[in-house]
Parts: sequence; structure tokens; C-alpha cells
Amino acid sequence: MNRKARRSATRSLGLSAVATLLAGSVAAFGESAPPKQPYSTWRDFGGSVDTMQYSSLRQINKTNVNKLQSAWMHPVTGRGNFPFSPLIVDNFMYVIGDGPSVVALDATTGKQIWSHPVSATPTSRGFNYWESKDRSDRRIIFSVDSYLQEVNALTGVTIHTFGNDGMVNLREGLGRDVSNVGTVQSGSPGHVFENLIILGSAPGELYDSPPGDLRAYDVLTGKTVWTFHTVPHPGEFGYDTWPKDAWKYGGGDNTWSEFAIDAKRGIAYFPLGSPTYDLYGADRIGADLFGDCLLALDARTGKLIWYFQDVHHDLWDYDLVAGPKLLTIRQNGKRVDVVAQAGKSGFLYVLDRLTGKPIWPIEERPVPKSDVPGEQSWPTQPYPTKLPPFCVQTFGVDQIDPYLDDAEKARIRNILVTARNEGIFTPPVVGRTQIEVPGAFGCANWGSTAGDPATGMIYVRAWDGADTRVLEERQPVSQGGSPGQALYSQTCAVCHGPDRTNHLPAPAQVDHDVIKAIVRSGKGEMPPIAENALSAQDLDTIIAYLANPRASGARATQTAQPGQPPRPARPRPVMAPPPPGQTRYWGPYGNPFNASDGLPAAAPPWSELVAYDLNDGVIKWRAPLGSIPALASKGIKNTGSVRPRNGPVVTAGGLLFVGSNGDGYIHAFDKETGKILWETEIEGTPDGIPAVYEVGGREYVAFFAAGGTGDGIVVKKTKPEAEGYYVFALPSSDPKAKNKGH
Repeated sequence: MNRKARRSATRSLGLSAVATLLAGSVAAFGESAPPKQPYSTWRDFGGSVDTMQYSSLRQINKTNVNKLQSAWMHPVTGRGNFPFSPLIVDNFMYVIGDGPSVVALDATTGKQIWSHPVSATPTSRGFNYWESKDRSDRRIIFSVDSYLQEVNALTGVTIHTFGNDGMVNLREGLGRDVSNVGTVQSGSPGHVFENLIILGSAPGELYDSPPGDLRAYDVLTGKTVWTFHTVPHPGEFGYDTWPKDAWKYGGGDNTWSEFAIDAKRGIAYFPLGSPTYDLYGADRIGADLFGDCLLALDARTGKLIWYFQDVHHDLWDYDLVAGPKLLTIRQNGKRVDVVAQAGKSGFLYVLDRLTGKPIWPIEERPVPKSDVPGEQSWPTQPYPTKLPPFCVQTFGVDQIDPYLDDAEKARIRNILVTARNEGIFTPPVVGRTQIEVPGAFGCANWGSTAGDPATGMIYVRAWDGADTRVLEERQPVSQGGSPGQALYSQTCAVCHGPDRTNHLPAPAQVDHDVIKAIVRSGKGEMPPIAENALSAQDLDTIIAYLANPRASGARATQTAQPGQPPRPARPRPVMAPPPPGQTRYWGPYGNPFNASDGLPAAAPPWSELVAYDLNDGVIKWRAPLGSIPALASKGIKNTGSVRPRNGPVVTAGGLLFVGSNGDGYIHAFDKETGKILWETEIEGTPDGIPAVYEVGGREYVAFFAAGGTGDGIVVKKTKPEAEGYYVFALPSSDPKAKNKGH
């Protein structure tokens, strides 16, 4: 479809949508919005530009939350395999829809207002919203196939004046050949600050992945305003923490998840991931700034203000992933503005927001030394001295799951006593099992923390689980390999290994239907992958490669959705040979230490909510989050979910809303005590961050839930039609439901 036809198609859709809007109660173009109380809207990812995951609404509170009921449910098919957090502006709710598509729903009924089809899954955890001061220009911002795009928030029509005919290529400007990079966009949306859209990135975690540069673009034009090099270039601060010229080949150091902005001060706080390759660093000897750092940058210029590195020369994939929380706490009779950062390591770091200085001492302690050839592990790592960790950091024989039978306990005990197992910073080993606890999934992952600006409390959704891993000398994938080999390298090799040895059948045992069913529905630790994330043709190509690795094969061409620009040819990823004279090693990225039934080998609870009072620096309470269907059926409850990717929202009504994605329950906890005040089971498996909003004086709580997933052991079985957005409110007849929620 040519440019003129595309404009016509979107314009027709927009006129229909506008007619729907005019019949409703949406503010007209040019009408200024009334001032809102802080944290009373949900028009940004995480609820606000500081990603606090907090709502000041209090219509739903501890006295009436037990009356919550379903207000509406909007089903979705083909959504993909990542959770989503809705965005709400006025009475519009913006979500991912069928197709896939970017969709606007009526936030009070769930009825569709408009739909904008896209060629692949857009930014999968949330969108961004921007409006002009007079509200005459309102935009939804998202990325598809690493192209940043904008549509009119009221009509769904593409903003063609943005970038190049409505698109900005995020692969450009990285300062390196990215022909081997399948994607650059992050699943998380970034933030709008003034007239900037500020983004992290997700360029991959394999050898030769590019750095995850942080960038800001002009909202109106799409032009790059600033770039921060997360692997420093010559002359930049931190360059000497890498080998010479490492900026030409080093990668990672990316904000693939959340970040926060102090809008009053114009400071952006970015938690950065580990340098690549995650588990081996002999080709990046040094501290490797800015890997595993919390960065404070000037949001307008991208200039470095301060940094804090929580892991030096990372060998464990201990990214900083959870969103920083910007709180004000009481210290020595004074109010102090802090940034609190939860780590995959299980430590909570609390720093002065302006200087980066720790509120309580953080000391460097000696850690075990690596014996991998050529490796130079860092001799010390930072340990907070005041705040206790929020999860388990060791796994010994006395911590084996007591519900296992004797034979299984003996098997796990034998692994533990023969492995290298020296606690949180046990380095990887060649030819011998390493116990990593916390595992690479981490104690705190995406969306896992919520802050209460009124009290100085922070709530962490913690996960306890160990990994086992063995490093092996890496066999590089040939650049002349088949399309199936290239697709496998991009999609599967991180977990299953470049040589296909990690939990995959031998070629003669490959069953096309079995593998297809597992990929689409998920199994155990493996999440489902929908067709819009991995096409049927590409999946067939991968399976054919697994069945016959030596065959050349062919790959089908992917086409665009009607009304969309052609999809760019996906680059063929390769794992290029190491530099001359240098050996590299590889280990499976995530190899959880599980029992034979797929559940963690360690004793439950596996997932918990942990409440910190940062005024006193103590844990106030902790409570299990969720259950496992197979165990609950035997009367074993409160074990926590397995490897959750979701997060809580705290409210001024005294509540903490969160889903447990193993058993399909939504919960409301008392934020002061950790007691469950209300819960309900839904048909899907709740995931992502809830959204709390108010329209017409009625408060709502919205969740995304996946469908068509589960094996009945780790995650409950669900039907595809269970996937969608579930919204709850007090009964409309309740007098309190008619009052303002703040």
C-alpha cells in the first residue's frame, strides 16, 4: 500500500472514531484539563513519570474493598507473551488489541473506540502519552519492529509529521553495524518529559550485541536530542573501566525495563543491565561502567550527574531492572529526598537523590574468585549494611523443598554438595555445576516495586529461586548458516544454547506438533510465544532446523498489515567468532534449579511481598504471594508463584493491589499489615502492573491477564479466550462509588 493509500485508510478510521467520541463525554480539542491532584491519574507508565506505582485515589479502601466486583472485561487474542499495563487519559484506555493493534477503549465500559493495526507486537508493557498545553494535540507513542511511532490519541490516525512519514528507526545512531541485531526497542515504553520522549533499549544479551544507549527524541519531530553512551567512548568518563577500544565490541549496559524521572528537578534515574556476555567477562576485564549502574542524568541534556554501580564486572546477569522509586523519608529529624533501587541480587539500595550518596553505609566485601581461564573477577562487591535483603541469597541442603519425596531430595542434595556453591557471588565454572542464588531471573525483576510517597514505604515483589549452570567453550555460529540456524540463534539460543543442548530433543526425536504446542502455549519455565511475536513460517523454519541442523532450508517472507509500511527484513543474527587468540565461554542464560516436577528445588515460599519502612530502615512485614495449582489441590497453599513478571500498586486507600500469575488470583493486601483483605480468581492468569484510575467519580482497578497458557503444575491451565483486560470497581449502587475518589 502506498503512502497516499495509507493516509486514506487511517483517515477513514479516524473519522469513525471521532464520531464515537463526540457522542461521549471526552473534552473537546483545545479545552484545557482541570488541575489534578498528584498521583490521581494513570496517564504514564507505572502511573506517573516517576514510575511510583502509586495512586492517591481512596474511594476503594480497606473498609469497602471486599465489595469489589467485575465492571467489564475486554478480550484479546494474539497478544504475545509479555504483560501489559494499560494507560488511561480522560475516559480513554489505551491497550494492545487483536491483530495486533493499538486500541482505545472506553475506560468505563471496555467498548472499543478505535483500533490502529500494526505489523508486529508494539511496545509490550505499556505506551506513552503526550499532549500540548492547550490539549489540541494529543499523541500515543509506541514502538514496533524497532520503529518509534505516534498516533493521534483521539482518532488513532498516524502522525505523519513525526520522523520519516511517521516513523523513527531506532537502529540508527548506535554508532555500530547493527545488521546482526534483531531488535533494539525495549518492551517498556520509556517516559515523556516536557517535549521529549526518553527511551531505554533492548539490543540483546549475546556476544556482539550493541550497547544499550539511552536516547531522547523530540516528541513533535522525532529528531534525536541527546544520546548517552552506556559503554563509554574514548574521552568519556568510564572509558578506562573497559579494555582499550571495548566500545567497538562491548555491549549490553541497557535499560530494557523501567526508569524514573524527577520532573521538578529534571533528573532521570536509569537502572542499567549487565554488560554482554552476561556470564563471561575475559574480553571485558575491568569494572565495566556503566553496567549494573543506577545513573542520574540531566533529563534535558543526557549529561551524567552521578552513578552507583551495584555489581562490578558482572558475571551473573544481575541487572538493575526494577524501577527506581523516588521517596522522601525522615532521617535524623530531617526530610531527605531519596531514590530506592531494588536489585536482582536481593539488596535494596537507598541513595540521596541529588548526590547518589548512600543513606546508610554500603561497604565493599571480598567475594569468591573465578577460576575460568582468562577471567579476572572483581575482588569485592557492595553490600548494604543497614537494610536486610528481601530474598534468600544462599541455598544449602537444609533449604531443600520439604514436600519432595526422598529420592528427589537425595538427587538435589547430591547436586548441592558437588557444585561450586558459595552464596550470592559464586562465579561461573567451566565443566562443573555452579549454584547461582539468586538466579539470573533475580529477586526483583520488571515491575516488582511500588513506593508510597505519603509514608516513605516501599513494597517489593520478591522471588526466591536458584539457577544451576556450567560454562562451556563457545562454538560460534557460522555467518553462512541456514535461515533456521539464524532464527534459532536470535530466538532460542540464549536459553537453549547455541549448540541446542539445553532442554531440547535430539534431531531424530524432534516432533513438530509437540514443539509447536509448547512454543504457543508455554510449558514450565518457558512462556508462550504468540504468532505476532514469532510467525508460523519462522517457527516452522526453526523446527525444521532442529530436526536437521545441516539442512540449508528457506525462510518465508513476512508481509505488512494493511495500512502499514512494509516490515523491514529482519537481520540475520550471528554469534561471530571471538577476536584472534581469545577464547569465549557460554552458559545457558537461565537454567533454574528445579525439581523433576518443574517446581523450584528450594523450599517455599518462592514469591513474597516485602514491605520496607525507609524512615527506620527495617522490613515491616512480608507475606506469601500466590499458590501453585498442583500443590494447592493437595492442600499446600501460600507457596508463592514461580518466576513472576508482575508488580504491585499501592493506594492512598490503604491497599496494595497485585496479581499472582500462577494461580489466576487478584489480591488486595492491607498495606500496613500484609493481610489479604480481598481476592478473586479470574479466568486468565494476571500479569503486569495494575492501573488505578477514576472516571466520572468512580474508581476502577484494571489488570491484564494472559490466556491459553499453563500446564496445571506451575501455572494454571487457561483458555485463549481468557486473555484480556479485567476491570473492577465498587457496585454502581454503592454511594461511595459515586463520590470522587481523591
